Amino acid sequence: MSAAPPTGAGSRPEPRSESRTAPLDGPRRAVAGLMPVWFWGVLAWIVVGRVLDPHPVVWFAGAAVLVGLSFVRPPRVERDPVEVASPLRGRWTVVNSPADQVPSHGIRAYGQTYAIDVLLPSPPGTPATVPWRGGFPRPETFPSFGRPVHAVADGTVVRVVDGRRDHRGRTSWPALAYLMTVEATRDLGGPSAVVGNHVVLDHGDGVFSLVAHLRRGSARVRPGQRVAAGDVLGEVGNSGNSSEPHLHVQLMDRPQPLRAAGIPFRWRDARVLPDVTDPSRATTVRTEITPGLPAAGQVVEM
Repeated sequence: MSAAPPTGAGSRPEPRSESRTAPLDGPRRAVAGLMPVWFWGVLAWIVVGRVLDPHPVVWFAGAAVLVGLSFVRPPRVERDPVEVASPLRGRWTVVNSPADQVPSHGIRAYGQTYAIDVLLPSPPGTPATVPWRGGFPRPETFPSFGRPVHAVADGTVVRVVDGRRDHRGRTSWPALAYLMTVEATRDLGGPSAVVGNHVVLDHGDGVFSLVAHLRRGSARVRPGQRVAAGDVLGEVGNSGNSSEPHLHVQLMDRPQPLRAAGIPFRWRDARVLPDVTDPSRATTVRTEITPGLPAAGQVVEM
């Protein structure tokens, strides 16, 4: 059963405590916002070392500075979880959840400290192991592909990227090895190369949402447009850094992912099904349930 989109007062993020500004907040965000520049600088410096043959001390000092700058991240901002609506309808499985670890994806870059990935549950009996054969299926073969993605709260569209291709899945060990090789270079292309097709909404009070890996050509909105909670923004796709079609959703305190700090959130209308899990999506599925914040392998009704 589909959950009806919230209306009225519940269509905006719930109030929360004020965030604390970390020391050197501005400079750190400015440096973090230039991450692709620093990575390109490292490559250029390697070429300089080969061509000009500078003194080893000078070369290593320059390399250390550039590498250090490329790993500067915005400060972590302490805020209470923001309550919003869920971005999908129906029954879904959660992976890479902040209920299991923070940062949920292992790093704080791109404002994804508290991000969640969601995809349709695997068929019963699907093994948890990754196969050695195949692993490059077309995105259209995945049931998550093309499902509507909804706004999590009222807001204004800030950014829409809609032209990046949906690549094939990466669902075997050889395919994942290829994925890791390719993804190691995506940071050079900036945020869109990593999050793929995406929409950023401004919900006011310093809260921005980002839905990522959308299907190419599926965007239903444009920058400057006002949207209501539950409005369709696009469709689930497989663009950017994605092993298979799924939705990546996060809240952040800036519209630019490289400069943003992630904001914790909960879904007000997502009900965890306590007797249903998807063990193929997590080696260990938690038994405890956090309202509105499902863990990896838990199945939710939205």
